[in-house]
Amino acid sequence: MITLAQGTVLNNKQMCELFLCSPQGGMRKSNKTNTLVLITNHLDSVYNDVWENDILHYTGMGQSGNQSLEFAQNKTLANIEKNGVQVHYFEVLKEHEYTYIGEMLKAGEPYIAQQLDVRNQWRQVYIFPLRLKQGGLPVEMINHHENDRLSALKRLSDKRLVAKIQQQTLEFKQANKITVRTPRYRRSMELVEYVRRQAQGYCDLCEQPAPFANKDHQPYLECHHVIWLSQNGADSLDNIVALCPNCHRKMHIVQDENDIKKLIEIARNRQRLLSTNF
Repeated sequence: MITLAQGTVLNNKQMCELFLCSPQGGMRKSNKTNTLVLITNHLDSVYNDVWENDILHYTGMGQSGNQSLEFAQNKTLANIEKNGVQVHYFEVLKEHEYTYIGEMLKAGEPYIAQQLDVRNQWRQVYIFPLRLKQGGLPVEMINHHENDRLSALKRLSDKRLVAKIQQQTLEFKQANKITVRTPRYRRSMELVEYVRRQAQGYCDLCEQPAPFANKDHQPYLECHHVIWLSQNGADSLDNIVALCPNCHRKMHIVQDENDIKKLIEIARNRQRLLSTNF
């Protein structure tokens, strides 16, 4: 039985040596170890794998055209409760680094969804609901994961970033919760990155330049849900704005009605512009 600690980082060679699997692909079956290695590459992937309520919705095999449930490792993953194959999940957030998330179990039957393929054409895919065998991720790992994922998203073109947002809009309308040591909302990192780009270094509320640059020399702005997630606000483009730290704190303390109206209109205008241009 193969065991790894959550958060362990391997390179491709180490992973292949451990699991005796192929060095390529996002679904790597090894008959020698009776394992299936699943990989989500946030730097370079046509797939849209997302977490919802502690469930990983993992996209099946096949980069172009409609996917088949009988094709290769799609069939393996669909029958893991019968074939005894161990499933191990990794995410790529930095070049050549595979971060181990954990051993996965089947959480439901595969279902059909619409996603863009490698040719940027909409197609039918199979989504596999999976859950961690050992339960939720620790808070420290979630924090590290979100920071690294934001860094990965900065490398995407505007077109690819918008495509990922459109896919999420089709599949999930509300913010996702995941179980950690205390309940916590999981936000779309794609929306965070997009809103910061659209703000162009200026606070949406006071309209002043960001007060300082971050360690990557980018204007520092914080994303804010106008209607808070804890108040059932949506994790969607028409509810997210970019604020300087001072205005962000003001919105959490004062909640001025005129400020709320202004920010809602800004967020909705961005949503309309996105719909018009794409």
